[in-house]
Amino acid sequence: MSRELKNVAVILAGGIGERMRASMPKQLLKIAGKSIIDHTLSVFQTNDQIDEVIVLMTPGYLDKLKIITDKYDKISIVMDGGATRNETSKKAIEYLSGQYDECNILFHDAVRPFLSDRIIGDCIEALKKYRAVDVAIPSSDTIIEVSGDEIVDIPDRSKLRRGQTPQAFKLSTIRQAYELADKDPNFKATDDCSVVLKYLPKEKIYVVEGSENNMKVTQPVDAFIADKLFQISSRDNLELDEASRKRWLQGKTMVVFGGSKGIGLEIAKLGEEYQCNVFSFSRTLNYTNVTREDDIKRALAEAQAKTGRIDFVIDTAGELTISPLCKLSVEQIEDSIKVNYLAPVLVAKNSFEYLKQTGGEVVLFTSSSYTRGRSDYSLYSSSKAATVNLVQALAEEWIVDNVRINCINPERTATLMRTNAFGNEDKNTLLDPKVVAKATIDTLVSSLTGQVIDVRRS
Repeated sequence: MSRELKNVAVILAGGIGERMRASMPKQLLKIAGKSIIDHTLSVFQTNDQIDEVIVLMTPGYLDKLKIITDKYDKISIVMDGGATRNETSKKAIEYLSGQYDECNILFHDAVRPFLSDRIIGDCIEALKKYRAVDVAIPSSDTIIEVSGDEIVDIPDRSKLRRGQTPQAFKLSTIRQAYELADKDPNFKATDDCSVVLKYLPKEKIYVVEGSENNMKVTQPVDAFIADKLFQISSRDNLELDEASRKRWLQGKTMVVFGGSKGIGLEIAKLGEEYQCNVFSFSRTLNYTNVTREDDIKRALAEAQAKTGRIDFVIDTAGELTISPLCKLSVEQIEDSIKVNYLAPVLVAKNSFEYLKQTGGEVVLFTSSSYTRGRSDYSLYSSSKAATVNLVQALAEEWIVDNVRINCINPERTATLMRTNAFGNEDKNTLLDPKVVAKATIDTLVSSLTGQVIDVRRS
């Protein structure tokens, strides 16, 4: 049954990113492998209640935006925004007034990529009774009113809320509010609900509960926080049922470098359980040295020749060298860097053309030591940090070709490499390689790219 009114999302992307101190509009900055606006658009594209999306962009950047928006079939038009937030909203209202007598509009900031389906649904539900809807959350901080450098009032925090988006309206209501605002020579507003509040004072504005996660990326620190939030949400969204894993993996081709033992072996076993065509390569298994490009090319060509496709390439090979740097020989230094960093680079480079044909994915491995260099781990930690940066960079490079790349970050795991370095340890303090294998499989069948997937003991 079709809905009486269409639900149209209006993405306000007219900002220029002055507070981000960026060379491009903040909505085009990359976080977790995609631009911020790309993350935002995907929320509305996948929401069943949204019928149409229109985007208003900073003038001069439509060409860059079109590269992103062409893949979203709900987007009906991409146009230049106005000089101010209110002028951008008015352009959207004017366009929609030429398309509909009435519809539900949800104005949303392009730089709020963590909007939930729950908030969208609550806004649309509220529009069945109200003609204007805002989204807000309680303020955890005390708000003070100042004049110059002095406090003049401290409002009751229990009555205060921090506004978010979307702000939702009946088209006719927000249009009427702006028509009245245009007649006011002193008109000034920071958002759309304030226009309704001032010029249609009898119209009740319902407030939907927002979310702390529904943050706006405006400052440099926000980009860092947003990237961490994507890491958290990616872990939360990885759990799949057995039927889903099998459906996504059955008949696909998986190449595992370092697949003769430890985590690599468990990944290969699990892939075979889900009826994936698995090809394992290692020095002990079939004389494949992952630090040699010719060996990598040979392995990939073999898998392609036998199945006609490659969907997933995983490199689990690693070498844990524990020693003060000054005590290592040049040969030891080169060996460590080759295994822990050169190998992931070569695997990624040579896998790309195969994966471009299938829309596939590369998975590399890092370590918790990547976040901070540790004494006696200088080469290992720095190589793992470099691998994370490699993944993040390649995710941006490859997004246009629909090739994904992610990084698994397991905590201390019961592998032969660890036993050789530390001897026998209490197994209750170590992660089971099978748990890491499952997290890797779930990453393969997700839509994630550019992510560091933390795997921890439950």
